[in-house]
Amino acid sequence: MGLSEDTRCPANLGHEVARGTIANILKAPGLEPAPERNRKTNWREFLRRQWEVLVAADFFTIEVWTRRGLTRSVVLFLIDLTTRRVEIAGIATQANGLWMAQVARNLSDDVDGFLLGKRYMIHDRDPLFTAEFLGTLAATGVKSVTLPRSPNLTAHAERFVRTIKESCLDRLILFGEGSLRKAIHEFVAHYHLERNHQGWGNRLIVPREPQVETSGAIRRRQRLGGMLNY
Repeated sequence: MGLSEDTRCPANLGHEVARGTIANILKAPGLEPAPERNRKTNWREFLRRQWEVLVAADFFTIEVWTRRGLTRSVVLFLIDLTTRRVEIAGIATQANGLWMAQVARNLSDDVDGFLLGKRYMIHDRDPLFTAEFLGTLAATGVKSVTLPRSPNLTAHAERFVRTIKESCLDRLILFGEGSLRKAIHEFVAHYHLERNHQGWGNRLIVPREPQVETSGAIRRRQRLGGMLNY
């Protein structure tokens, strides 16, 4: 809303309105004055405006026993902030540039890539997010948003790492990359299909069809030898 400097009224309405009144009207929904509005967008506002087209990406590490002894593996995952759906983008002992470039191509595949329909990927300043990786995504329309080192800005991703480690990986002795892949695959299936999420209204991320039976005993089912139950 424009104000003429000499009359302090909306230029196209013909009513005298004090600047303080206009400021209060803008303040109620949290709007800055026009000159500042485009320059001041806090993190909460950015998330709220872009929620439907945002994903968060992060790495975590896990140690696995191999013939060479205890070896650290790197896991790259993405989480859709709208649906909470998680994609394990890659698992490797050497997360080099070539590996990251291939991961980017997989994620941005125009048929079934996880980033279809997304515009922004938020992530921290980990050097494993290489220029080649980000450039490949940018070429498909997914912009990188680099965050300062604050876990609160990627709370959903941090929560997933804590959950998969506390509920599964930290409670297993893993022998070889195959066992790590199996454990992660089973947990992610459990996370999507069988685990109720309190932050998601105590619902399942991927709802199941209602059971036909309406009476009878409730049966417990298991994954990973009883590590995961539902």
